[in-house]
Amino acid sequence: MRLVPLGDKVIVRRWEGEETTAGGIVLPDTAKEKPQIGRVLSVGDGRRLKNGTLVPPQVHEGERVVFHRYAGNEVEVDGEKLLIMSEDDILAVLES
Repeated sequence: MRLVPLGDKVIVRRWEGEETTAGGIVLPDTAKEKPQIGRVLSVGDGRRLKNGTLVPPQVHEGERVVFHRYAGNEVEVDGEKLLIMSEDDILAVLES
């Protein structure tokens, strides 16, 4: 199944956090904090202003991004958990 974002929405795959601490302690899922970093999988057409002008998205497919802690809605597609969020929820693009 393919997930296609509409308007200013962005599909992000959350980066999986570390399974163990620096000291070697294995963390259960309930103790792990969800990472606020992910990779953009798909981007909508952009945001439409009140006057009808289409503003193209600032992020692009493949970029690594930082987003708000509670950004987006989590959905499961083909067994994979993805986030659908507004482009406004993205705080920054990570560059290598």
